[in-house]
Amino acid sequence: MALNRRHLLQGGAAAAVAPALGTASGFTIISSAEAQTAASAPVWRHGLSLSGDIKYAADFKRFDYVNPGAPKSGIVRQIAVGTFDNFNIVVSGVKGSIAPIGLIYETLMAHALDEVATEYGLLAEAAQHPDDFAWVVYRLRKEARWHDGKPVTPEDVVFSLEQLKKLSPMYASYYRHVVKAEKSGEREIKFTFDAPGNRELPHIVGELVVLPKHYWDGSDSQGRKRDISQTTLEPPLGSGPYRIKEFVAGRSLSLERVKDYWGADLPVQVGQNNFDELRYEFFRDSTVALEAFKGDQVDWRLENSAKNWATAYDFPAVTEKRVVLEEFPDRSSGRMQAFVLNIRRDQFKDIRVRRALNWAFDFEEMNKQLFFGQYFRIGSYFAGSELACAGLPQGRELAILETVRDKVPAEVFTSPYQNPVGGNPDAVRNNLRESTKLLKEAGFEIKDRKLLDPTGKPVTAEILVEDPTYERVALFFKPSLERIGITASVRVVDEVQYENRKRNFDFDIIIDSWPESLSPGNEQREYWGSQAADVLGSRNLIGIKDPAVDALVDKVIFATDREDLVAATKALDRVLLWNSYVVPQWNYPKARTARWDRFGRPAEMPKYGLTGFPALWWFDADKAARIGKRS
Repeated sequence: MALNRRHLLQGGAAAAVAPALGTASGFTIISSAEAQTAASAPVWRHGLSLSGDIKYAADFKRFDYVNPGAPKSGIVRQIAVGTFDNFNIVVSGVKGSIAPIGLIYETLMAHALDEVATEYGLLAEAAQHPDDFAWVVYRLRKEARWHDGKPVTPEDVVFSLEQLKKLSPMYASYYRHVVKAEKSGEREIKFTFDAPGNRELPHIVGELVVLPKHYWDGSDSQGRKRDISQTTLEPPLGSGPYRIKEFVAGRSLSLERVKDYWGADLPVQVGQNNFDELRYEFFRDSTVALEAFKGDQVDWRLENSAKNWATAYDFPAVTEKRVVLEEFPDRSSGRMQAFVLNIRRDQFKDIRVRRALNWAFDFEEMNKQLFFGQYFRIGSYFAGSELACAGLPQGRELAILETVRDKVPAEVFTSPYQNPVGGNPDAVRNNLRESTKLLKEAGFEIKDRKLLDPTGKPVTAEILVEDPTYERVALFFKPSLERIGITASVRVVDEVQYENRKRNFDFDIIIDSWPESLSPGNEQREYWGSQAADVLGSRNLIGIKDPAVDALVDKVIFATDREDLVAATKALDRVLLWNSYVVPQWNYPKARTARWDRFGRPAEMPKYGLTGFPALWWFDADKAARIGKRS
């Protein structure tokens, strides 16, 4: 259940019920007169959770972490990286649609940032599903409206699912277990699944972005029929708290707050979406973006460079405390970031070759030279969360692994996973010896300093890079590969070429990452599943086709409770690690931010909200006056 944008949605139903009286379980309390009906039908829920009881009762007024009195005013200027040629989120254009556009749309439910995998009604007011999770029904709010004043309808929801599955490989994989969506009542939509038992499906169906069918069935201002399968720069119609105000194609975008937004007083929206305008400036070069921030051309910066964090923020505005540097702990996700090995390529098919590359990589020296020692080595696909495996498998995790014992590396059961450790000449020499030993066992040999595969063909590897920031990372790894005889090269290409080659799996090695929520589920098929390996544009970048991995992914998806989910995820993590599909890089458990001190925020940030910016923040006129006018 880990799409990058985590607005989860649930709702819908099949018959009228009494108003919710409220409990923390997420179940609607009904009158005794309706008890007989309730005994034979699923109850309506105002919220859904994968982790147990929910925090907020049906009559809750707002989330605890927001400021309900936050002023609605001001402008915030933000950085966007790259460019854009498309406002249609259903299809990715040559450069792709842009993330800020998601703010004009809504989902059926909204995610609570102080709970794990728990959502409450947004477009939908309620949801119901049977105990076996074979289907879910959502009931839309009767007041839900598009920006043109027309109601959000079940037809919109059905249309959205059908088009996203049809036109987006990611959604096609993510929702492939939804076999039917249909209007089941005046404001109700029923989704039927291909099999019972998948407790996450009601949640991930709820993550569906709802699009306006009548808009896409209509014509633009020039009378041309709209085509949802094509890219467009026509400002789209949404239902959310923001809409497009103005843009310069590929360079800038401004979103304005919808003053008569239909959902402004919903409990899940109170105290949020406080800025009158969100401005995004697009930069193709991160160095230029940093200089723009220092020059007060943008207000907020999320810093992902350890070097910049250590060296680039020594300028007068920081000393004068007009610019605030702050780190926010990341408690809401795990991740794997790595050199991704395309095992569709012959040179990486043998697990021993892949392990040899990891033994050759001196992370400790890279951390010292490039990152000022700020990072730690990733040793899990769920690094930073309770889902990361550790030690030897025990208990429920061990029982799950026993079901695939004959299909996984023996080390899964005998050795805790650890990355090689370098950082000094002796350690590096020992690691290189282990690397060459593994290559020899795989039938490779070094002649005249060149590694030859079992057929006598020289082994080559190109590291494909898009972001110049990562070029130095790739260049550091290049000599490591050359030390074991691989003819290595680093190729930096523009965004268009990079995305095309990535979508077509036309690469040897790239640098990429997989974000993970605290409740992983169906997206794991998109990441590691055999079916996704041959789907162009999927997130199975590695090309994994492994029955054991498929079986463990199913264990994650069909977990019956939180304990079972954690055990299954740790088992999957362990098997992925011991298959050496990637060369793990690094992680940092905090978000580094810099901001011009013009904004206020809640006194206590939500546990799983990371920065919460800009949704939970607001413009502070007194602070803005103190630090002076914007440039």
